[in-house]
Amino acid sequence: MWTGAFSKQRRSETSAYAVAGLVLLASVMLASTASAGAPGGLVAKRSPYPVAETIDRLERAVKDRELFVIARVDHAAAAQRVGLALRPTQLLIFGNPKGGTPLMQSAPSIAIDLPLKAVAWEDDKGQVWLAYNDPAGSPCATA
Repeated sequence: MWTGAFSKQRRSETSAYAVAGLVLLASVMLASTASAGAPGGLVAKRSPYPVAETIDRLERAVKDRELFVIARVDHAAAAQRVGLALRPTQLLIFGNPKGGTPLMQSAPSIAIDLPLKAVAWEDDKGQVWLAYNDPAGSPCATA
């Protein structure tokens, strides 16, 4: 829930930033054929590309929209370094302080969801999925 003296117009503008970032994820996967609800308020979209290419495509789209890539985490590579096996799994963390900072100024707890994140993984059948937090569950959506 929003707290503090944050103007309705400014809240609307910054909410639009957050939702636009999440909608970006779906648009990157235009060729995806299905989506599924995932646990924890996630949206999962089927990707026709391998994990690395899925994240590469998302990274290009993020940069094209003048968002910043903060980190790219290859969980499978990290697992391999400690002698464990994990199917391909990569996380992309991205955002823009112009949108996120005003949100956090109004409601510091929203920082738990910022910057934005998306994860791609390969399931046990070889299908690749891209998931992100459902924007409908975000405090931005209820503002």
